[in-house]
Amino acid sequence: MKSFMRILDRLEETLIATLIAAATVVIFVAVAHRYTTDFVVNHRSWPGAVPAYVFLSKIHLSWAQELCIYMFVWMAKFGAAYGVRTGIHVGVDVLVLALSPKWRKWTILFGLLCGALFTGIIGTMGASFVCGLSHPDQTSPDLELPSWIVYLCIPLGSYLMCFRFLQVAYSYWKTGDLPHHDHTHVEGIEVDTAIGPTPEGVR
Repeated sequence: MKSFMRILDRLEETLIATLIAAATVVIFVAVAHRYTTDFVVNHRSWPGAVPAYVFLSKIHLSWAQELCIYMFVWMAKFGAAYGVRTGIHVGVDVLVLALSPKWRKWTILFGLLCGALFTGIIGTMGASFVCGLSHPDQTSPDLELPSWIVYLCIPLGSYLMCFRFLQVAYSYWKTGDLPHHDHTHVEGIEVDTAIGPTPEGVR
């Protein structure tokens, strides 16, 4: 079970990082192509303008914007599940922390289970929607991808988020600890937090 969870965690992180990197590269190439083409058109007197324009005109990147939108949507759905697992979602817990320990635990568990229920419902509705799209030959405008592949992120991401809510709820029930994200921590960089003797005269 632990090995499966490690694989799932790594797959989740790899998918998010790959989508962000790929979207960044695609956007950069598309913007560079557009501005380079405009530069060549506006400087026709340049000796290499004609062959450069012929070369650039053969490169069609009209699909880049659509692809980036899809990649960011997929990244957002799986990133939301990652946020539940690592505790990086913003929450207002002033009233919860003011409760007694017993009521605080039940309130937090109720909130986590509500999150699991909501994302489970969204995942089920998304799965039904995707199944409906698999029958007609609907495709995306520019990439002409089957629409069910584009919207598959809804059930997959929602079910994964539902699983993460249940995972956090079970862990909290057993240990009383919630995932907490340290915004000052950078992975791969270790900081020595030991504080030495205070220099003379420094307070």
